[in-house]
Amino acid sequence: MSPTDTAPSSSSPSDLAFFILVAKQGNLSAAARELNVTPSAVSKRLAQLENRLGVRLVNRTTRRISLTHEGESYLAGATRLLGEIREMEEQLASARAVPRGLLRINATLGFGRTHIAPLVADYVRRYPDVDVQLQLTHRPLDLVEEAFDVGIRFGELPDTRLTARRIMANRRRLLAAPAYLARHGRPETPADLTRHQCIIHRQNDDAYGVWRFTKGKEMETVKVRGALSSNDGDVVQNWALQGLGLVVRSEWDAAPLIAAGRLEVLLPGYDLPPADLHAVYPERLHLSAKVRAFIDLLVGHFEG
Repeated sequence: MSPTDTAPSSSSPSDLAFFILVAKQGNLSAAARELNVTPSAVSKRLAQLENRLGVRLVNRTTRRISLTHEGESYLAGATRLLGEIREMEEQLASARAVPRGLLRINATLGFGRTHIAPLVADYVRRYPDVDVQLQLTHRPLDLVEEAFDVGIRFGELPDTRLTARRIMANRRRLLAAPAYLARHGRPETPADLTRHQCIIHRQNDDAYGVWRFTKGKEMETVKVRGALSSNDGDVVQNWALQGLGLVVRSEWDAAPLIAAGRLEVLLPGYDLPPADLHAVYPERLHLSAKVRAFIDLLVGHFEG
C-alpha cells in the first residue's frame, strides 16, 4: 500500500463545525439535540472522524466526554480555520456590498480641513447612501471610545487596538528660511541645534521640544529651545518662512516651499521619525463597505 493510501483525508468545514459543537456541548446527547439527530448518529460520525484521522479525539463516559490531547489540538485548529473562513466570507460580502449608513471620520484640523474635507465631498457624491460626520480636532480622538469608524493619522500609532493602512510614505525634514540661515548660520550636527532658535510644533503627547535624529544605527536626541511654539502646523511653518527659527515639517507639506527655495533642508544626512499617513480603524478585519470604500478613495487620491 502506498503512503497516499494510508494518509487521512482532509477534514471538511462541516467536520470542523461538528467537532466544535460536540466539544462545546460536552456530551453526545446534548450535541444530538442541537443537531436534531440521534445520539447514536453523533457517536457514529465522531467515530468516523477519529478513524479517518487515526487518533482518538475524546474520552467517552456514560454521561460526559473529555478531550484528549489530540482532541484539544484539533479543537484549537478547527476554531482557527473556521474563523478564517468566516472572515474571508465577510470580506468578500463587504466587497460586493453597497456602502450605506453613517460614516464617522476623525482627522486633525489643518490637514482635515485642507485635504480630507474635499475627499469627503467626493465620497458622498459617489455613495449617496452614506451620511458622513467629519470631526476635526487638534488632538486625535480615541476611535474606540468615541465610536468613530476611521481616523486619519500621521506618524507612529501607539494604540494597539487599531489597525492601520498606510496611505502615503512621508518623511520629516528640518527646515529653515534662507533669511534665518544668513543671520545665524547653518547647523552641521544635531548638537548644534542647542545654539539655534527652534520653532516647536506641539503634537499629541510628544515630549515637548525633544527632537530625535538617526544616522545609520545611531540615534541622537536633542532638547531644543525657542520662543515660539504652536499646535498648528501651518502656523509654525509660516513662522519659519518669516525667518524666525528652525522647524520640523513633513516633506509632503513643505515640498512646494523647498522646491521654490523658500525653505532649505538642514542636516540632510540625518533622519527624523517618519510622518507616514495612515487610515486607522478599530476592526482588525472584515471592514464594512462604507469604510473600505473611503480608505480606497484615500489611497487612490494620495497615490495619484
